[in-house]
Amino acid sequence: MDNRPHRVADDPGLHFVKDPEPAIDAPPDGDIDPAPEALWPPAAVRSGIGGAVTPNVVPWPGGGYRMYYTQILPRPGFPAGANDYDQSTTRILSAWSGDGAVWTPEPGVRLTPQAGGAGEYRVVSPEVVPVLGDSGRWRMYFECCAGPQAAGSTLRSAVSEDGLAWVVEDGVRLGGAGSYNSPRVVYLDDGRCRLYCGTRAEGIASAVSEDGGLTFAREEGMRIRPEPGYDALTAFAPEVLQLPGGGYRLYYAGYSASNCAYVLSALSADGLAWHKEPEPVVAPGGAWDGAKCSEMCIAELPDAGYRLFYEACDGTAVDERGVWRIASASAG
Repeated sequence: MDNRPHRVADDPGLHFVKDPEPAIDAPPDGDIDPAPEALWPPAAVRSGIGGAVTPNVVPWPGGGYRMYYTQILPRPGFPAGANDYDQSTTRILSAWSGDGAVWTPEPGVRLTPQAGGAGEYRVVSPEVVPVLGDSGRWRMYFECCAGPQAAGSTLRSAVSEDGLAWVVEDGVRLGGAGSYNSPRVVYLDDGRCRLYCGTRAEGIASAVSEDGGLTFAREEGMRIRPEPGYDALTAFAPEVLQLPGGGYRLYYAGYSASNCAYVLSALSADGLAWHKEPEPVVAPGGAWDGAKCSEMCIAELPDAGYRLFYEACDGTAVDERGVWRIASASAG
């Protein structure tokens, strides 16, 4: 496997079969301050107070995989937790897998909201890549929201020697006017970095860095805009893959309505102009994703297959919210 982020040996394509069990489950209602490594019975009572979302799977040097993800919990004084996302708190955790199928949550918190600049609110959507030109170190880009969603989000970063202990870097990688979320970074052949991200009410944008991923300048236009159909309400959460023969495949989340989300896809020759595929890659309707299939990542497996991990909402709470878990689907 190519060790540059988001480069794949083959196009994973459009056909995925949902796996029978979630990869990472949500904390049950009775555990509002769980240990990061906690495991719970599948039948434990869950009503959407806790959640597990935003998977980012990294092939680890020497073998195995580390998944970084966001755990949603109640913020003090706001017991609804993920069912009142504006007032929830989140933290970034990790899990380990030897084969990309069975995941074990790891001890320790990778990033707290306080360390990430969000106070009691939310650090979300980790994107972990090797530091460009700095062998052995890692950089995590993440979304920081220091209040309700109306307050807006910025993209910030942290660095690590081992992928477990993270030190937040000064400044904001992308911010200013607007609200930015769900980062993904690809390394271009000319030595630059391109960052793709969601922008509130606009769709998916991109920005380019000339200094190895510390400062980014927005590129003109939008890469993906919402359009009538599967992404009529919003398009966000890009997962961008550089294909071996040239060009790119994009997987992204599209909401057709506030209570219905899909994993969608598009193709591009240059990473800037994208052509949407006509039908969803993953649609809601299973045990874990009865309402929504959203923010995702792709992992290339040892047998040269691919698995798509995505955040799944079962729609069992009021307004078709519910329990958010990390589910998966295998290419086939």
